[in-house]
Amino acid sequence: MVPAQVEVLSKADGECVAVERPNGTSPLLVICEHASRRLPERFGTLGLSEEALRSHIAWDPGALAVARGISEALDATLAYQRFSRLVYDCNRPPESPGAMPEKSEVYDIPGNARLSDEERHARTKALYIPFHDAIRALIRDRKARGQETVIATVHSFTPIYHGKTRAVEIGILHDEDSRLADGMLEAAEAGPHRYKIERNEPYGPADGVTHTLILHGVSNGFRNVMIEVRNDLISDETGQGVMAGYLTGLLQQSLDA
Repeated sequence: MVPAQVEVLSKADGECVAVERPNGTSPLLVICEHASRRLPERFGTLGLSEEALRSHIAWDPGALAVARGISEALDATLAYQRFSRLVYDCNRPPESPGAMPEKSEVYDIPGNARLSDEERHARTKALYIPFHDAIRALIRDRKARGQETVIATVHSFTPIYHGKTRAVEIGILHDEDSRLADGMLEAAEAGPHRYKIERNEPYGPADGVTHTLILHGVSNGFRNVMIEVRNDLISDETGQGVMAGYLTGLLQQSLDA
């Protein structure tokens, strides 16, 4: 556990947020909150095994590669978190128990047990606030140059959750603004039925997963969508490339519409 007086990130850790293609010409702004399983050096392993730290509880496997594929294909700006959601889940507000979970799926997280208010604040200040401030800055810059902004967040999910098999392969998620999601679902229905695609599955707004969409999309009146991909489909470079290409097509058709 990191004492409250110690900074969460060291100089060696670097910044918590990375931005690629900051001047991308696409209206799309791609966000990947769970891109990395890396822990800041001062946290060690949080008391977890290597198996746990490689698992879905630490990150969204394959999500960053897919997000990068979309970014490259569309010349879209990409922003992603460089550290594991185990320290702070940037798709959760500070008051959410899921922001710094004591347990995730079947794993207890010793390094997150009984965090003090000071420790929670330190993590929020080091990881959550700079991440979302960086996205706000990108949006301000785009507005200043007259560039439209459309938000797409990219995630992955496990084929089996708490012992139950998930048949859905791609989830198209939204909160109260369904415009972009509707367009993607219509494009998927009109094209070859390559994947089992569902609206607001395997998660939805009731699960608290639309925080980033609300913060940067809904609140600004921007079209927005959250994409969830079953991670067995993007476990290698081939699968990641195929999925990025497919999703790029759906997004492009929706943007054009």
